[in-house]
Amino acid sequence: MGKSLHYFVLRSFFIVLLTFLSSVHVGYGQDKTDKLDELLDLYGEYALFNGSVLVAENGKVIYKKGIGMANMEWDIPNAPDTKHRLGSITKQFTAALILQLVAEGKLKLDEPITTYLPDYPKAGGNKITLHHLLTHTSGIPNYTSFPKFFEERSRNPYTVEEFVKVFSDSTLQFIPGETFAYSNSGYFLLGAIIEKVTGKSYEEQLKQRIFTPLNMNNSGFDHHENILKKRATGYQKLGTGYQNSPYLDMSLPYAAGSLYATVEDLYLWDQALYTDQLLNKESKDLMFSKYIPASGGHYGYGWVMGKHPIGNTKDSVETIGHGGGINGFNTLITRFPEEKNLVILLNNTGGAPLDEITTAINGILYGKPYDMPRESAAYSLSEVIGEKNIAAGLEHFKQIKDSEKYSLKEDEMNAVAYQFLRSDNIEAALTIFKLNVEEYPNSSNVYDSYGEALMEKGDKENAIVNYKKSLELNPGNTNATDMLKKMGVATEGLVKEVTVNPAILESYVGKYELQPGFVITVRKEGDQLKAQATGQPEFDIYPKAENIFYLKVVAAELTFNKNNQGAVESLTLNQGGQQMVGKRLQE
Repeated sequence: MGKSLHYFVLRSFFIVLLTFLSSVHVGYGQDKTDKLDELLDLYGEYALFNGSVLVAENGKVIYKKGIGMANMEWDIPNAPDTKHRLGSITKQFTAALILQLVAEGKLKLDEPITTYLPDYPKAGGNKITLHHLLTHTSGIPNYTSFPKFFEERSRNPYTVEEFVKVFSDSTLQFIPGETFAYSNSGYFLLGAIIEKVTGKSYEEQLKQRIFTPLNMNNSGFDHHENILKKRATGYQKLGTGYQNSPYLDMSLPYAAGSLYATVEDLYLWDQALYTDQLLNKESKDLMFSKYIPASGGHYGYGWVMGKHPIGNTKDSVETIGHGGGINGFNTLITRFPEEKNLVILLNNTGGAPLDEITTAINGILYGKPYDMPRESAAYSLSEVIGEKNIAAGLEHFKQIKDSEKYSLKEDEMNAVAYQFLRSDNIEAALTIFKLNVEEYPNSSNVYDSYGEALMEKGDKENAIVNYKKSLELNPGNTNATDMLKKMGVATEGLVKEVTVNPAILESYVGKYELQPGFVITVRKEGDQLKAQATGQPEFDIYPKAENIFYLKVVAAELTFNKNNQGAVESLTLNQGGQQMVGKRLQE
């Protein structure tokens, strides 16, 4: 929706899936380093990756490089020793600290958390164990999914004790151990338990037990106020340009996401996990066990065990990995234990297609065909309009939109249109918004955005038409409802309530694989369906028709598909003008 674009990186649901690569075959005349250079440089050139990368094969580093800028204001380039915020990659370090304390007899995995945090509300605390926290099976709601968390809480500092109270009285989502629901709250509590048991801060324990022994001298807890040399600045994409990411007080991600590191330090961490230096065999077996099935595989302790595609083939390889996302950064570490291969991607512009990059790198490592990225048709259109005029831009767009060299994406078209709108070039903005409506006529978001631009122009009549169409396509679009009310339009009856029989809702429960390692998990709580994609929070989904459901937090739609026998066999995700089908997995 129009104004939610500012929070796109924070509030995206399945967007990690929606950046596609071309099917251009890559030859084999080059060696692996040359191929990696060509691939990563092109990702950088097309503004699809901006960060640091490291690739290891058979335990040896074969490639490390910085792509783009660590600081755009001063033109300081990224490098292998650039420090990036890690986001949820932090969780594997928290899990390692817990396992060390378990090995020392200071903690027990099957003990309730009230054993260690006696002030925690006993209604939930007496039922939830450390194992539940480590595996995201506690049922504690994820605090980053609380309403208006980013707008109202994320900038404020909290002590550990203060912030635990923010979510500790929340009603559990399910009986602990019953299912998987990704929760930063659980890992926040693990940090609090580490501090309570050791009498030292989480940060001190990390340094003493992991970073110093491994000589990870460029890793630590990221304090915004500290002067930290070679720290990358976090940005987010805004049309063809960037803006500084919103401020986030790092006391809130804490043990769930507040660390920084370099790709070089994470390589040291990866190598240490093949030894007993930090964790004994029993501890590592616990860390890498496949517990309750999670989206995209099985969650262990701070890691996901799954499979990753090899290039553009149907082959895949066993992996241990985890991603991270935090204001201005998205990150991914993927370990291939059988071959001791490793891919680390730390990006400081948010929203980079790291899974797809890893897939292409896999193709290079295994000598298989892989795909190269495609240039953005939206950005190219924007550049021609800026350099020439709207007419030249339209002619250029007509020539490139179906070209294999270019990739056309609804969200990128929206972004460049907003860029023109903010720079007071309303005619260019209206032109691109109109093009987006023509290209993606079934998207609620494009009509909402076009309506906003028409309002800016003063064309109230057509703005109403587009807001109504947006609401028709997505009844959960509260922005469209609010804008119509402001224009004096009665909204009663515009949104029809749909009730679906509970038995039919139950038939949709299951896991749907949209690609290897990327799964949408649907579950039912009462009469409410909920959906969670790999590495994303869980969201409520609402019926638009008996088999079509929408989200209120982002413009995405799920359609459940039946076979000739009437059994649900797949799910179709519709978001950002793209449709992808996920086959239902057998459980």
